Amino acid sequence: MTAPVSAAPPAGPDGVAAARHLAKWLGLAATPTFAIMALLTAVPGGGPADMLCGAGSWQGGMMPMYLLMSAFHSAAWLRLIAGRRA
Repeated sequence: MTAPVSAAPPAGPDGVAAARHLAKWLGLAATPTFAIMALLTAVPGGGPADMLCGAGSWQGGMMPMYLLMSAFHSAAWLRLIAGRRA
């Protein structure tokens, strides 16, 4: 019987530190990504998706969802700013 193959980083201290570092940068990437996506869906003339899901309206569609996702993921940026001030 063979051991299962894992894609996880090594269990040693270097692997844990690398995973934490990667998670930190991924958390920082989420906020600007969602903010850019909200701006792109707000631009008129985006194509047939605008007609299907009301992407450019504030009442519904993708733009409010992207703005909310950007706000929810802003905690990583707030921690970074607070850490630099301390």
